[in-house]
Amino acid sequence: MDISEIRKEIDSIDNELVELFARRMDCSKKVAEYKIENGMDVFNAAREEKVLESVEGKAGEYGKSARLLYSSIMELSRALQHDMLGSGSNIKNIIRSAEKSVPYDSDKIRIACFGVPGSYASIAAKSVFPNCETKYCSPFKDVFEAVKSSSVDFGVIPIENSSAGSVTAVYDLMLGYNLYIAAAADIKIDHCLAAVPGTKLNDVTKIYSHEQALMQCSDFLGANSRVETVPFISTAQAAKLVSESGSHTSAAICSQQAAEKYGLEIIKRGFQNNPYNTTRFIVISKKLFIEPGADKISLSFALPHVTGSLYNTLCRFSAHGLNLTKIESRPRYSRSFEYTFYLDFTGTTADDDVLRLIGALSEELVDFSFLGNYKEFQGNAG
Repeated sequence: MDISEIRKEIDSIDNELVELFARRMDCSKKVAEYKIENGMDVFNAAREEKVLESVEGKAGEYGKSARLLYSSIMELSRALQHDMLGSGSNIKNIIRSAEKSVPYDSDKIRIACFGVPGSYASIAAKSVFPNCETKYCSPFKDVFEAVKSSSVDFGVIPIENSSAGSVTAVYDLMLGYNLYIAAAADIKIDHCLAAVPGTKLNDVTKIYSHEQALMQCSDFLGANSRVETVPFISTAQAAKLVSESGSHTSAAICSQQAAEKYGLEIIKRGFQNNPYNTTRFIVISKKLFIEPGADKISLSFALPHVTGSLYNTLCRFSAHGLNLTKIESRPRYSRSFEYTFYLDFTGTTADDDVLRLIGALSEELVDFSFLGNYKEFQGNAG
């Protein structure tokens, strides 16, 4: 048998499979109708596990692959049933009643920023809210507390960097507070090494900065291993410390704005590992805002430490043609070896398919949270 004959047989089998799949989904509709009439839940874990074990046993050497295939089929079947039952009415109503406009240009907007004047967070805040009144906070938790208490309207906080990765403390805070993401800002960052005027690079024996900035400049710091690096609360607060010290042996990695704010002289620029170094900041809010044109969605949810649980969930996004842009896992402190996942994908809740997916997931997944549907801004910082 040559390859063309084998392919012809595969095509014939595929036609049968497609027909059988359609028949199976028709049966799922009948199951949904029965569940509606009898007030039953969509998800029956014991029933699904029994089916999967049976399929795996019958498929012989292809058992594991058959289990994976049928697991995906059952995910799609459940999605269909959720659509018919109108699952997730609570989250759908919250999304539909969201504020439709973020007041970017208002001079009455109060913003909590991480750090002190000159921080990268303050630059991100001004790129989104050019006329805002700024309150500075540290540590990160204080920004969340300010938003939660309504002493400010929004908070601006860094969540990830293109070189150093995620700010895990912020992910943990996002998962711990019942707040929303109203917007995001991607700020291209060129770090400066700043010191008291008159300081030369060879004079410096100690460099202060936030741990993320130190990681972003690890190549430069590795080449100057004689210099001690000291992690500090924020880049701008490091600049303030160096300025107040008056020492010619200390320097800070910070923004140009921070160097100018605290009267420091820039002795080196643009020495971060990645010339396209970018930090993403999120704008957190107590209210849910979803503007027309918002095209990124963030969710969080918990999954048990069970084989295939993450795959089965992610296949639902693939089935809808949605592009996942970020997934982050964090331990669930109340459970051993179980995880909470933070997930970003491109999409809009104005799309009925996306809204139905969110509604279905909210019914099935533990500790599900819709964090926001928002726009991303672009900016630069020296």
